Amino acid sequence: MDNNEIWVYVETTGSKIEPTSLQLITKAKSIAKGRKVVAVVPETSSINAETTVKEYGPDQIKTLVDEHFAHATDEEIADALFQVTDKNRPDSLLFPATILGRSIAPRLQAKLGTGLTGDCLDIYYQDGLLVQVKPTYGDNVMCDIVCPDRRPQMVTVRPNTFRAEKGTGVATEIIRSKFTFHKEANSEVIATDPIINSSSKLDDAKVVIALGRGAYSDKNIKLAQDLAAKLGGMVGVSRPLTDEPEFSHDDQIGIGGASLSADLLINLGISGAVQYTVGIKNAKKIVSVNIDKDAPIFDESDFAYVGDVTDFLNALLKQVR
Repeated sequence: MDNNEIWVYVETTGSKIEPTSLQLITKAKSIAKGRKVVAVVPETSSINAETTVKEYGPDQIKTLVDEHFAHATDEEIADALFQVTDKNRPDSLLFPATILGRSIAPRLQAKLGTGLTGDCLDIYYQDGLLVQVKPTYGDNVMCDIVCPDRRPQMVTVRPNTFRAEKGTGVATEIIRSKFTFHKEANSEVIATDPIINSSSKLDDAKVVIALGRGAYSDKNIKLAQDLAAKLGGMVGVSRPLTDEPEFSHDDQIGIGGASLSADLLINLGISGAVQYTVGIKNAKKIVSVNIDKDAPIFDESDFAYVGDVTDFLNALLKQVR
C-alpha cells in the first residue's frame, strides 16, 4: 500500500547525526504541500537521536532500535529499512549523498523495485511527481528526472545543498517500528575509520576564499592562502582551476565539487557561471571581486568590488590582524 508521506533517512555516526539528514527534513517540509514528513532513524538504544531530530519539526519519527546498528553493514541497514518501508510505501524517500547514503540507497532501491536518482541538487513537486534535479553531461546540463510509475520516489541529495532550520509548533509523533535484524552470515564490520578529505572540509569551512580563472597567478594564490590562514578559512576554486597543478577536484566548488555553507565567501576572479553558483547559494555572506562590472557573480553577491584582485587582496590583508 502506498501513502502520501515523505520519508527522510537519518544517518548517524556514533552518537552524532549526519547534518545532511537534518537539511533534508527542512527541505521536505518546505515542499510537502500537505504531505506528512517522516524521519526514519536506525539507531542503538544509547543514541536517542530522536531528541535532536524532533527539534527540526518532522511530523513523525520512526525509530528502528537494535544494538547491532553499532557495527551494521550497509546491506543489514538496507534490509532493516526495507522491512519498514515495504509495509506502507511512502511517496518519496530522501537520503544524504554521503558515503553511507550512496551505498544504502541503491541496495534499498533494488529491494523495493523502484527508481533512484543520485547526487541531486534540488527537488520539488510538480503535478504530484517529485522532480529530481541533477547535473549530467560533464556537469554542463541540469536534468529534471521523475519516476511516474513506482513508489517510493527515491533520491540522494548532496550535503549542504539545503540549509537545516529548527521547526516550531510541530507536535512530532515518535513511533518505534517493528522489524527483525537479519545478521549477514558472510560479512562482519570489525572497525570503522572515518574518511575525511579536503572536499568535505571545504563543505564545512566557515570562511572560504575562492579563486577563478581571472585570478590565477602564483602571486594571487599565495595572497589567497595567506588571507585564508589569517581568517581561519580554506581556499577553493572554480572548475577551470582544477586542471592546474596547484589544485585538484577536491578543491572544486559547485557542480561536481563542494556545496558551501560558509559564513563568509570571497570570490576572486570568478565570472559566475551556473555550474559554480549552485554550490554557493547557502553561503551566508558573499563578497565578489572582478574586473568586469557586468560579471554574473555580482548578482549572487552581497558586496561587489570592481577592480584588480591583487590590489584587493593586498589591501584586505593589511586590514586583517
